Amino acid sequence: QVQLVESGGDSVQPGGSLRLSCVASGYYVSTYNMGWFRQAPGKERERVGCINTYGITTVHADSVKGRFTISRDNAKNTLYLQMNSLKSEDTGTYYCAADQDWMRLVRQQARAWGRGTQVTVSS
Repeated sequence: QVQLVESGGDSVQPGGSLRLSCVASGYYVSTYNMGWFRQAPGKERERVGCINTYGITTVHADSVKGRFTISRDNAKNTLYLQMNSLKSEDTGTYYCAADQDWMRLVRQQARAWGRGTQVTVSS
């Protein structure tokens, strides 16, 4: 099983940018599909986007399309989330998850989760 540690969360003004990172450790990290999920206060957790072992991404939240980009660097065992044009509704805790089963990941049933990193967008 892999272990995941997120970083990069911060407080920014609307329109700003952030890049989140998730470092994975363990065996065969490159064989894991990975994804970003977020949870806003008082709301259910939602998928932001997932990326498979081949680097093909799927963004699930319509609200982030065109603004957020997911990528991975298998040489560094790191998953990234580039967030541009941030809005107040992007505020929340962002979690990294990984699973060798794509559907488990997409369904938020991944067997590996990080502890999250806080993103606050406010003027």
